[in-house]
Amino acid sequence: MNEATPPPSPILRRILAINILALAILVAGLLYHGQYRQSLIDQELVALRVNAEILAAALGESAMEVGASNVQRLQPNIAVQMVRRLVETTGGRARLFAPDGTLIADSRRLAGSDSSVLTIPLPSPNGDNIGRDLFDLPFIVALDAYESVLGFFHSRRRMPLYRDPPQQQAKDYSEVLSALQGDAADAVRRTNGNTRLVLSTAVPVQSYKQVLGALMLNQDSRHIEEALRQVQLNIVEIFFLALTVTILLSLYLARTIARPIRRLAAAAERVRHGHPREHAIPDFGDRGDEIGELSLALKEMTEALWARVDAIESFAADVSHEIKNPLTSLRSAVETAARVTDPEQQKKLMDIILDDVKRLDRLISDISDASRLDAELSRADTENIDLDAMLSTLIEAHGTDPNYHYEYAVKGDLSIYGIESRLGQVFANLLTNAASFSPPGGVIRVCGEGEGGDGDILITIDDEGPGIPEGRERAIFERFYSERPKTEKYGTHSGLGLSISKQIIEAHNGTISAENRLDSKGQVIGARFCVRLPHS
Repeated sequence: MNEATPPPSPILRRILAINILALAILVAGLLYHGQYRQSLIDQELVALRVNAEILAAALGESAMEVGASNVQRLQPNIAVQMVRRLVETTGGRARLFAPDGTLIADSRRLAGSDSSVLTIPLPSPNGDNIGRDLFDLPFIVALDAYESVLGFFHSRRRMPLYRDPPQQQAKDYSEVLSALQGDAADAVRRTNGNTRLVLSTAVPVQSYKQVLGALMLNQDSRHIEEALRQVQLNIVEIFFLALTVTILLSLYLARTIARPIRRLAAAAERVRHGHPREHAIPDFGDRGDEIGELSLALKEMTEALWARVDAIESFAADVSHEIKNPLTSLRSAVETAARVTDPEQQKKLMDIILDDVKRLDRLISDISDASRLDAELSRADTENIDLDAMLSTLIEAHGTDPNYHYEYAVKGDLSIYGIESRLGQVFANLLTNAASFSPPGGVIRVCGEGEGGDGDILITIDDEGPGIPEGRERAIFERFYSERPKTEKYGTHSGLGLSISKQIIEAHNGTISAENRLDSKGQVIGARFCVRLPHS
């Protein structure tokens, strides 16, 4: 059965949202061509002013007549024809006003200035752009909506409204009034609906210094809007191309991040619910990034957990086995004591029962100490410890036994960071073991050597006992292993002392080992325990 398709990754959604939002903000800023629009308007006004001055100069030279009183004035018939002819090449609209403000000529009126019929030139059809216009139509609609939104904040809302009254006078246009005073002027107005702008310039028509009238040229912002729209369409096309690349890169990025994390989470979930050995954490260590480090950390953590689980299972089995022995003996002694009437036999059975109870108590105490040792070592604070002072104190305490002689030698600095109580427990246990295996009158030698700097500290404890059975140098550190002297009463030790000592030393990043001491003939003359700890 196929696995269900996982839902979209939240990381993927966040990556896409951040990348697309940043790109959209950038494009929205690029689409607002405030300064570019104003520069186009300024350029158009300059071109319009140049055309107006050329037309005004031509009118001043060709359409002028001298009246009966030697007063110069424009000839209306000639002026109308010249205005209409000269303005055809510009595509705009020209109007000529007399000095008294009346309209003389209008290039858009068919029959003179009094006509109410206006002509509007239509753009020539361009078949090459039909396909492109259809392709750009959705973009154009979106851009129009964008422009309408910006219209609330755009400066054109503060521009005066362009009006085209049927009976036009110079007073309807401020730039014409300035031109009649001999000063050229420009004006920018908005159309109704704020869809376009009307650019206007007015220049005086002069003969020498005499103002014969005012010529006003108008041009709408169609060319400007088309240029801006083309730039915006190009930006939109680039935006969609960049958007496609961004989405693909975001998908790739999310895939390289979210997919391995999901695999790690799924593997951890399977490990939690399944058999520990059936599922493994994926190894992404070859990635060389944080996810690779995470996979390695999870893998090592899982292996440590399995090792801990195995240790707990083994410890539980060992505890069960060790407790069953005194319990079996105790049960047998109790059952026998119930049937025996001889007081001597009953006393012996009660002694056995007492020994088994003491052994159980000792086992339970040592087991409790071993079980909470890990937690205590992880929580306890370390401090600077002088092992020289610690060993001196322990040897002084054990030296009160007249059956053994202690020798102690130290070389170098024995200062380390650790848990003083637990390290004291280790060395006290080793000294006790050395004393229990040494014959009466034997010598126990303790040597401490500190190499200084970053070197290790080596502590050796030698005894003159029978040594360690061959091949058992490592086994003596296992839980519940007991290799005691034949003269010692059975059950006196639980077999956890050296195991606990090894655990404490390893928690301090040290090592503990055991070996036999040999004489020149190769005979065993005692045992040696070596403890190596890192220097502080």
